[in-house]
Amino acid sequence: MNKTKIIATIGPASSDKSVLRKMFSAGLNVARINFSHSNHEEAKEIYNWIQELNVEEGRNVAVLGDLQGPKLRIGIVKADQVLKKGDKITITTDECEGDVSKVYITYPEFPKDVAVGDKIMLDDGKLILKAESSNNKNEVKAKVIQGGPLKSKKGVNLPNTKISLPCLTPKDLADLECALELGIEWIGLSFVRSVNDIKELKNIIDSNNSPAKIVAKIEKPEAIQEIDAIINETDAIMVARGDLGVEVPMERVPALQKMITRKCIKYSTPVIIATQMMESMMESLSPSRADVNDVANAVHDRVDAVMLSGETSVGTYPVQVIRAMSKVVKNQESHNNHEMEEFLPIEKKNDRYISDTICFNACKMAEQVNAKAVMTMTHSGYNAYKISSFRPPSQICIFTNNRKIMNTLSLLWGVRGYYYDEFVSTDHTMSDIKNIIKEKGIVKDGDMVVNIASMPITDKGMTNMLRLSRI
Repeated sequence: MNKTKIIATIGPASSDKSVLRKMFSAGLNVARINFSHSNHEEAKEIYNWIQELNVEEGRNVAVLGDLQGPKLRIGIVKADQVLKKGDKITITTDECEGDVSKVYITYPEFPKDVAVGDKIMLDDGKLILKAESSNNKNEVKAKVIQGGPLKSKKGVNLPNTKISLPCLTPKDLADLECALELGIEWIGLSFVRSVNDIKELKNIIDSNNSPAKIVAKIEKPEAIQEIDAIINETDAIMVARGDLGVEVPMERVPALQKMITRKCIKYSTPVIIATQMMESMMESLSPSRADVNDVANAVHDRVDAVMLSGETSVGTYPVQVIRAMSKVVKNQESHNNHEMEEFLPIEKKNDRYISDTICFNACKMAEQVNAKAVMTMTHSGYNAYKISSFRPPSQICIFTNNRKIMNTLSLLWGVRGYYYDEFVSTDHTMSDIKNIIKEKGIVKDGDMVVNIASMPITDKGMTNMLRLSRI
C-alpha cells in the first residue's frame, strides 16, 4: 500500500459498482462525492456501493462529501457559443438561456457587489471579462479581455470582489444534512474565508452527534491570511489549486502549496493536493510528463493525499488514471526522503503533551532501530493523526474497536487500520496485534516493532507507555 493516499471523484464515468471495484483494486483510498454535481439520490447510491465494496474487498475506503459552498456559476448556455476579445456581454441575475450577448449568473447580489473595472473570470480563468457598468439591480455589462468557448454551468471567480454570500448556502445545508444522515466520514468545506467558517460547520456536525471530520478547502486569498488558525481548527486541509490559482496570481500557487503543506505536517493536520494532477489523462491513456512530475513533487513534499477530479468523474479512463497515479506514488516513495519529521511537542501545558511526546519518541525509536512497524490502539483516532504527522519510515498500524474511524483514517499518510476489540490486558493485547500484523505479512520473525498504549489498557485513557520488542 502506498503511504501517500489517493482520492478520486465519483461521477458519470465512475458511478457504477463494477467500475468502483476496479478503482478499489487500482489504489483508491477515498471516494469523493461532489455535491456541486451529484444529487442526494446519486450520493446515497455511491455511498452504499462504497460500503458494500469495503465489506466485499476487506477495505476501509472513506467517503468525502464535498459541499459546493458559495461557488458562483453561469447558467445554461446554447451550444457552440464562442466569446471573442473585445465583445460586449451582459451578465444577468434573471434566469435565461445564455449566448454570446447575455448569460445568467447564479449569484443574486452580483450587480451590487461588483465594481467597474473588476475582473470576472469564467471556467477557471479560461475566459476573462472586465466589468464596465452595473445597474446595481440585475445586470452587469462587461467587455471580453480573453475569449474562448462559453459553456454551461462553468464556475465564476471574482478575484477583486468581496463576496457577500455566507460560507454555507441553503444548498450546502441541505447537502450537509444528506451527508450526515448517510454517515459520510469527511465533509469538504469550499471557499473557506475565515476560521469562523470552520467553527460554524463544526457546530452543525456536533449538534447532529456526527463523527464527521472537516476538510477546509483553501481557495480564497482571505484564507491564506488566516492559514495558521484554519489549520489548527480544521481536521484536514485541501489545497484546491483550481480556484486558488484564479483567486491569487498563478505564480504564487506553488509556493503556497509548499508553505501550507509544511504547516499542516507541523500541526498534525492532514493535507490534500487537488486539481489537475493528471489532467492530461482526461482522454489519454498516458499522462504528460508534467503531470507525473506534479504528482511526484507532492509525494516528495510528503502530503497525505493527492486528488483526482474530472479525471475520474467525467474522464475516459477512471480506473487507468488511478493505476497510473499509484505507480507514480509508489515509485517516488521508494526514492523519497525516509527521515521522519521532527516537529517536537512543545506545549507542556497541553492535555495531550504526554501522548504527543510518546508518539514522537515512538517514531524516533522506530527510525533508530529500523523497526518495521509502529503500532497503537485508538478509539478517537488521535494517535493515528499524531504518528502519521511525524512521517516515520516504518509502517503505521492502527488498531481500533471503532469501525467508523477505520474508514476516516484512510485519508492519513501511511496509516493502515485494523479492527480489534479484545482489550484484556496490555501484554495480551500487544501479543495479539503483533500476531495480526505478522499474519498480514507486514512483519516477519526477527523484525523490531514499537508499541504505544495507555496503561491500564482497559481504561482506554491517554497514551502513557512505549515498548520496543522483537517479533
